[in-house]
Amino acid sequence: MNSLYPKNGRVILHVDMNSFYASVEMAFDPSLKGKPLAIAGNPKERKGIIVTCSYEARSFGVKTTMPLWEARKLCPDLIIKTPNFDRYRAASRGMFDILRQYSELVEPVSIDEGYIDITDSYEKGSPLEIASSIQHQIKSQLDLPCSIGIAPNKFLAKTASDMKKPMGITVLRKRDIPGKLWPLPVIEMHGVGSKTAEKLETIGVVTCKDLATANEIQLKSVLGINGLRLKERANGIDRRVVDPDSIYDYKSVGNSTTLPRDTANQSELLSTIEKLCAKVSQRLHQKDVVGTTVQIMIRDKYRKTITRSRKTENPVSTKEDLFQHARQLFLKHWNGDPVRLLGVTAQDLMEKNEATEQLDLFSYESAAKEEPLYNVLSQLQEKFGKDAISKGVRGKDKKPSYDTKQDTSFNKDFLRD
Repeated sequence: MNSLYPKNGRVILHVDMNSFYASVEMAFDPSLKGKPLAIAGNPKERKGIIVTCSYEARSFGVKTTMPLWEARKLCPDLIIKTPNFDRYRAASRGMFDILRQYSELVEPVSIDEGYIDITDSYEKGSPLEIASSIQHQIKSQLDLPCSIGIAPNKFLAKTASDMKKPMGITVLRKRDIPGKLWPLPVIEMHGVGSKTAEKLETIGVVTCKDLATANEIQLKSVLGINGLRLKERANGIDRRVVDPDSIYDYKSVGNSTTLPRDTANQSELLSTIEKLCAKVSQRLHQKDVVGTTVQIMIRDKYRKTITRSRKTENPVSTKEDLFQHARQLFLKHWNGDPVRLLGVTAQDLMEKNEATEQLDLFSYESAAKEEPLYNVLSQLQEKFGKDAISKGVRGKDKKPSYDTKQDTSFNKDFLRD
């Protein structure tokens, strides 16, 4: 069996759950199977946007991010269910538990997809046999469908898993790139969005082959260093390893909310921002991290969105500190038009125990009072280990668990309490 694995390279699978939220609801309530089903927000709060939908609904033209009213117009019999994130996280945990039966090198990417490096798992079968076994096990134990890509690196594995849905297994080798990847429009390539595709079109890059052979100076001029990275991807080059510990990496923590109605009431808007800061602060505390940049997002009644940020002099994590910066940013950049959506994000995160406060005239006195306490903590940590005791800081729980209060499909909070 070892002969079916490369001598020098890696074998990586990308497991992508098919129509995950809708599939979980069908597994929970089998009477929904075979029917057009959509998961959407609460229309009363103007969050009636399709989060995901079943393949039966897609046959009517229903798509993710489509307004609910439009989806119902296309499919009058569409069944609507609001998200049940506790249920989805439980299913996600079950899926990742199954993946870890085949390899220790499992990297969750989001609640419904992840990478698994099976290079050293040859005793469990060939790559195709392992992929088939994973797919069968997830379906039989969780009643959930998934597609799996098999490739020598993460980019190609991700690309392969998208090629056949639902319940597909696709192998994509580097030698397959000219025939399978290059003919595709560049916007279909993983990592290329509509804005990036528009910029690439200005230099004549329309297909993935155009990108693979593009002039690097031109690429860098329109996309910066990311342009060169995308060219490497188009040529099947991806040096990233499958890293199980990446679930503990956080670049930002943010919350946003769509207001019940467009409003220009400053007091109401600031109150909303303060509530968002409280949520962000809670999540920062859960992760034992602090932010060094605060960003706000303002979307007006015309759906025009602006984001503004400021670097903080000292790391911030409390609601009060976050609100101080967010309030100043909002008052400076809000033009007075009615607002539809607000967001607050803490960026450039670092662990609390790595944060060094930049003392100034105002913080020096309070910090100096705690100097004896820090000395005692230092002595205890030196004797018993740095994780033995800390001041108001919970240590990282290296066992993945689940946050029951946040919709975290687009980041890795779903793996933490």
